[in-house]
This record gives sequence, structure tokens and C-alpha cells, in this order.
Amino acid sequence: MTKLPRHNGWTIERVVPLLGGSVVLTSLALSRAHSPRWLGLTGFAGANLALYGTVGWCPMSLLLGRLGVPRLADESTE
Repeated sequence: MTKLPRHNGWTIERVVPLLGGSVVLTSLALSRAHSPRWLGLTGFAGANLALYGTVGWCPMSLLLGRLGVPRLADESTE
């Protein structure tokens, strides 16, 4: 049986998709319960995830960097 890889802490590369997925699921639930206008938030989160995937940064990754969350590349140099 192969073991699953374990992570060594929270990095920007792990937090951004986690937060993006949480925003998408929350906005989908809000759109079902309250108003379809909440789907705009889903589109915004999807656009930011696409931006992060293509160029390597998004507004949330910049904010997390300012808050001191390390990047994966920073951990490998230690």
C-alpha cells in the first residue's frame, strides 16, 4: 500500500486553492438559498484561480505573502 504524501505546513500554494474552493462552495450554497446573484462571486473566484494558475499570483497570494505565509520555494531553500 502506498502512503499519501504529507504536507509540511501551510504555504501560499496550498492556501490559495483551499480558499478559492471554499469561496466557490459558499457562493454556490448562497445562490441556491438566497439569490442567483451570488454566482458572480463564483465567477470572481474562478477568474482568480485561473490567474493564479497561469501567472503564479493573484490578489489573495499577494495578501498572504504580506501576512507572512511562506511560499513553497522558500521552504526548499531552508
